[in-house]
Parts: sequence; structure tokens; C-alpha cells
Amino acid sequence: MPVLAASSSPSDRTYSVAIGVILVFGALEILAIAIHFGAEYRAEHATLQSLKEPAASTSAKPTPPPLPVQPDAPSSAAFSASERLLKEANVLRERGDTANALARLQDASQRDPKNPQVLAEMAAIYESIQLFDRSNETWRKIQDLGPAAGPLYELADMKLRVGAAATPAAGVPMDTAGKPLDAEGLPEGSVFGVTNIETEQIPDPEAETNFRLKIGIKKRQGVAIDHSKLRIMVLFYDSVDNDKVVATDADVNYEWMNPKHDWAESNPETLIVTYLRSKTHAITSEASLSAAAAAVTPGKNAPRSKKRGETASGTDASDPGRRRYLGYVIRILYDDKLQTVRAEPARLINDAPNPSVSP
Repeated sequence: MPVLAASSSPSDRTYSVAIGVILVFGALEILAIAIHFGAEYRAEHATLQSLKEPAASTSAKPTPPPLPVQPDAPSSAAFSASERLLKEANVLRERGDTANALARLQDASQRDPKNPQVLAEMAAIYESIQLFDRSNETWRKIQDLGPAAGPLYELADMKLRVGAAATPAAGVPMDTAGKPLDAEGLPEGSVFGVTNIETEQIPDPEAETNFRLKIGIKKRQGVAIDHSKLRIMVLFYDSVDNDKVVATDADVNYEWMNPKHDWAESNPETLIVTYLRSKTHAITSEASLSAAAAAVTPGKNAPRSKKRGETASGTDASDPGRRRYLGYVIRILYDDKLQTVRAEPARLINDAPNPSVSP
């Protein structure tokens, strides 16, 4: 029986080849599309990155420049150094060594340029060596400080008004501030002056120090005055441990010899001021220290002193140092203008602390 062999026809092979070709072209087209979109995605991504980088750099805040260093205010060490130099200058000046005293004061002024006591000492030395331009310049610095400079402000104002154009002739009397006295015994240009000061020790077995000052206060002849514009300040000072100068805490009393003291019946008028430190004296409060720096106004009752043994409220029973009487400063003001200054010892004009209250 004949056997038949299986065989494909030509039409089947042609169909298979056509299908294969179509599949190959389809795969190639899909690959081309993938490559195309992949390239576009990478291009867009690169563009976005390039746009973000400038924005980031723009948004970054620039580093601020460093602030300038502010000069420091004078420290407590600078103040203490200036006070030490001031004390050294005072010792040198009393020895007559004005050159080294001035050098110390200049150093102190650099450390503490607004210290009126340092400036006043410098001005006084400049006057003593006849450097009047520098003296006036230094007094002007004190005047620029204003009332904060205390009594030295008034002294500077008087110095600048009167001036020191020339050294007074030998033998010409002057007040403690260096203001020449005229034929009436009054400072030139002043309405009032101090003609004489007498010191009288009072025997007192219960007192460590008991004395009185008799101060002759004269009015210029032919000048009408208003009592309400006259102030007389008598300030006492003590030394603590023979070093520090402080306002006194002793008992102080003021009394006019003539109850009227109007300069109509007598000229000069005499003001009597008593200083009393008992052996059992207690330190008074700050308020009492202020009251001791008294101002006497004619036409009003003189301030009364504390009775012996009386202490103010808030007193401190422990004495921080040994007190001794040192001296006094007398200032007379009329119509808020300084008329004259008297001090014993004279250095108290610069060394004494300012009164804690203005009378």
C-alpha cells in the first residue's frame, strides 16, 4: 500500500515569513519609540536641574559683614587706676614736682576723661606754670560736663569768666580759687566776699574736736541785694585713716552774730559755724551727712545741729575707719553765680567730694 509523506505547501511558508517580518518591524518600532522618549526625558531633567541651581544660589543669604567693634566704657579698673594716679599727683604737687604730677594727671585723664577732679588738678598746675591757654582749655572741659561736675563746675565757670591772662603781682591777695581781691577785699566782679576767718578752739573734755569758725562776709558797697538770691555754703570734711576725704558726720551748728544779718546795720556780717565731734560720736545716716553740707540763706533760721549724743535713724554703729577733722570749704553764691571760695587746706577745692544734695 503506498505510504503518503507529509509536506507543507508553498503558501504556508510565505505566510509564516510575512508574520515574522511584521513582528521584527514591530519590535524595532517599539525600541525606537522607547529610545526617543528616554532622550526627551533626560533632556527635560537636565533643563530642570539647570534652572534649579541658579534659584538655589540666588536664594542663599549672603554672609553679613562683621559689625564694627564698639569701644568699651571705662571699666571699674580704669576708675580705680585714675584715682590712684590722682593721689600720686597730689603728693608730687605738694612736693613741688609739678612735671611728674602733670604726667600722672594726664595718664589719669586718658583712663577717665570725664573725671572733674583730675581735670581741675591739671588746670591748676597749668595756671601755676603760666600755661593759661591749656588751663582755660581744661577748665572748659569741666564746664562741658555741666552740673554733674558739682562745685567744680561753678569754679570752672568763674575761672573762665574772670580768666587768668597774667600772673598776679607778688603780694596781691587772692581767694583760695586764685581770684584777685580788689581794694574792698572782695573778689573782682563779685557782690560778696569773705574778709576774714577766725578759728577758735573750745575747751570740752567730752569732745574729741570742738571749735568754731567766725566768718566775716562782706557786701560790696552801694550794691542793692536780694536776700533770696544769696547762698552761703560751709562744708566740713574729715579724713578716714589719714587717707580718704569724706564729708563730715560731726555735729555742725550755724548762727549769725547779728540776728538781722541784712548788711544794713553792719558790713561785714559774721556767721559763726561750730564743729563738734564727741568722743562717743556715732556715725550718722546718709541723710544727716547731706544735712551737714548746709547752705545758709539770710532771712531764714539757721539750720539746727543735732544735740550731743543724738543719732539719726538708720545709723551704723561700726565705724569703717578712723575719722579726724580735716578742713572746710566755704562757697558764696549770689544769683546762682559763684562769688568766692575759701578752703583750708586749699587742696580741698579739688580733693573734697561733691555735696550729696544741692541746697
